[in-house]
Amino acid sequence: MNGTTFRGRVSIVAWTSRYLEWMRVRRYSERTVDTNRRHLEAFHAWCDTRGIAEAEEVTKPILERYQRHLFHYRKKGGRPLSYSSQAGKLVALRGFFRWLARQNVLLSNPASELELPRPEKRLPKHVLTASEVERVLATADVTEPIGLRDRAIMETFYSTGMRRAELAGLSLFDVDAERGTVMIRRGKGDKDRVVPIGERALLWIDKYTSDVRPELVVGGGEPTLFLTRLGEPMTADTLSYRLKRYVDAAETGKTGACHLFRHSMATLMLEGGADVRYVQEMLGHSKLETTQIYTHVSIKKLQAVHAATHPAAKLRPNTRSADAVVTASTPATEELLLSLAAEAAEEEDVTPVT
Repeated sequence: MNGTTFRGRVSIVAWTSRYLEWMRVRRYSERTVDTNRRHLEAFHAWCDTRGIAEAEEVTKPILERYQRHLFHYRKKGGRPLSYSSQAGKLVALRGFFRWLARQNVLLSNPASELELPRPEKRLPKHVLTASEVERVLATADVTEPIGLRDRAIMETFYSTGMRRAELAGLSLFDVDAERGTVMIRRGKGDKDRVVPIGERALLWIDKYTSDVRPELVVGGGEPTLFLTRLGEPMTADTLSYRLKRYVDAAETGKTGACHLFRHSMATLMLEGGADVRYVQEMLGHSKLETTQIYTHVSIKKLQAVHAATHPAAKLRPNTRSADAVVTASTPATEELLLSLAAEAAEEEDVTPVT
């Protein structure tokens, strides 16, 4: 299918292009637009093999057939799609056909009653202890430029718990060493947030920017903080590929990459006594299923909790401040970890440029 008219009418592919343009005009984040594009292209390919080219041809039974296809689909290695991945692809279809109905392209929405898979209630598969994190960090050869860069990356992940796409998008000017904060721009949901970053991570970032980055940057005009050997911004998949190698080399018996640091940071702060609301704020979650509204906390309070509960927040061990530490409630803590597990299930590792 090439997006041209089919039997005098516009094909699904052409309507998809218009839908994605509509999303951009409505200021959906480019990440959201790209995710919808990939999910809809997968649906196009499935339809193409069955001779379906027009939106008018798609019915609820056809969408249910596609849903069964997603359930039985197997990735390389024989692994099925996670329930969250299946749901994400179906949510994209529901949004697309809802838009078509509102644009009067369709008389009714065939996806209006499409039931999504029930979410899995699984906690993160692996979480590192504080000592295991240190073992992973120590596997980077900091005598080599790329090893020093990777150590700075891992320290940043561990200290802040940010998502891999968020770290890939960091610029030199987003790290404020004087205030001990990092500005995360256009995170999930196209939202900005400021999070604390520990002294140790700042030390490694400073060493990287002083000793390594000048040798990587080409032309001096690239503002992105972490660069590849070619002087280009690192992609999210590149980060996963690099960090997975260090996790495997540490031989902790646990697997993972970028999200493993995110899981571990959240768990260790909660074990240290941080209130789940503060950890939620650092992770950039707008809400938890068990709680309708969480109040946003000030960066100063968030910094105090981070310093009091994160194992690597300070260069030297410090006495935890009792008034900055609040015991986390068990149900909310479990929901926080469940949401982390759902996030991780959406990411797939590939082998990109380092």
